[in-house]
Order: sequence, then C-alpha cells, then structure tokens
Amino acid sequence: MSHSNRDKDGNPLIQRYTPNERSNHWITAICFILLAVSGLAMFHPAMSWMYMFLGGGQWTRILHPFIGLVMFVSFAILVLRFWHHNHIDAADKQWMKQIGDVLNNREDKLPKIGMYNAGQKILFFVLIACMCGLLLSGIVIWRAYFAFYFPIPLIRAAALLHAVCAFGIICSIIVHIYAALWVKGSIGAMVRGTVTYGWARKHHPRWFEAVIKKSRD
Repeated sequence: MSHSNRDKDGNPLIQRYTPNERSNHWITAICFILLAVSGLAMFHPAMSWMYMFLGGGQWTRILHPFIGLVMFVSFAILVLRFWHHNHIDAADKQWMKQIGDVLNNREDKLPKIGMYNAGQKILFFVLIACMCGLLLSGIVIWRAYFAFYFPIPLIRAAALLHAVCAFGIICSIIVHIYAALWVKGSIGAMVRGTVTYGWARKHHPRWFEAVIKKSRD
C-alpha cells in the first residue's frame, strides 16, 4: 500500500497497479488506437481519411504490421503479469448467474470478487483469442515479407479472419472503456495506480481483504 497519500477518511490509498504495469497497459492501448484507425482506413474507402494518423496511405501500410507486433508483445507481457488473477472460479460463475444484480449495481448481493470480476476475466480471454488470430492472420497477409509463401485462397481466408478478429477486439475494447467509465475510479487506478479503501471494498472485496491481510503480516 502507498502511505504517502490518503483518502478522505484518512486511510492510505491502496496500490492496484505498479508503474511498470501501467506503462505496459498504456503502450498496448496506444498501439491499439493506432492500429484501429489505420486498419479501418485500409478496410473501406469511406474511412480512408484515417490514413492521416500515420502519415498517409503508404506509411500506413508500412507501419501497421510493425505496430501490430509491438502491441502483441506488449499485450503478451500484460497476460503474463495478470494471468494468475484471471482464473474463473466458483464466485465468478455465481457472479454471471446474478448478472441482473450486476447491471443494477446491487453489488451487496454479489459474491465476493477478487482483483477482477467474471466480466473482466471473460474479456481477458476474448482479447487473447483475438490477438492470436490477428497475429497469425497478419503474418499470412503481410505482403512485404510473408504473403508470397502462401496460396491465394489461404491469404483470402486470413484476410477475412483478420477482419473478424479486428472487429471483435474493437468491440471488446469499447466494452472495456464503457465499463471503466461506468465504475467510477477504474480509470484513475490505471492512471495513478491507486484506489481508495472504499472503492476496493465495494468493487473487489476479496482482493481488498487479501491486500489488507498482507499489509498486516
């Protein structure tokens, strides 16, 4: 826990993310934004104006796959950091059964949640699937280096898979951002790295109890 700052009740703020974890997250996020706008620019002429974000059409086609590699490596590091927090357990299954209470903010009726709830864990695995699909299909359709190794039917199938995975990851990130805005304090946790006692106790009580126990040992 961080003892340099305290919440309004005088309790020390709880560290949720370290500086390295936050940097890792924001590198992945920035890469995602650049890839989303450049990918949409190449996907349909109506969105070609987005080429300007990477310096025009030619630069977009050159940079897009390299940024994709950076995002994949950065995301893979995030997966290694947070894998152990994303195992689906009995409390998560019960949480999903009580989705009505979740949507109506009746958190007092929900089972005690650890560092992440079931929705966040499902998103975690969806992102892994989409990232892997994007990497594999991206290699096949990367004309400058790999596409000539593959038959045209496979390249077309890879292009379709790439588009489907891109659509899936864009929708997933929109949900991720909406949820972060919905649960006040979530974005601040990834910016500052800390949360208040009240936030942790309300939204992630099992994680809160573990942190408090560890601080007293």
